[in-house]
Amino acid sequence: MNIRFVTKTIHAYLDYPVALGLIALPMALNLGQPNPLAFWLSVVTGVAALILTVLTDHKTGVIRVLPYSFHLIVDFAVGVVFLAAPLVLGFKGIDLAYYIVNAIAVLTVVSLHKPDVAEPQIA
Repeated sequence: MNIRFVTKTIHAYLDYPVALGLIALPMALNLGQPNPLAFWLSVVTGVAALILTVLTDHKTGVIRVLPYSFHLIVDFAVGVVFLAAPLVLGFKGIDLAYYIVNAIAVLTVVSLHKPDVAEPQIA
């Protein structure tokens, strides 16, 4: 049984709300009080995610110049950075929780990606 169910189309529709959330939630949650990097890391990542989505070759991409495989690699890297950032930068409280939850969410979506079915290869 294959539990991978996040298709390229599902992922495409998740990208815009996630990017906007990364931009807006730091303001709503008042992130970065003890460490402003907690605020700016999310906002900058959200802007970059929005640009990446616009440029990705998938259903909601506008310009479609970047392959979806590259998009997945970037998403994985963001998940790893979000997991490491609180430890490296010493985030505490809500800042720590925000990045851990986001890291888990991003890495879960990437790991549940359902590859496109390729044409069978004839030997």
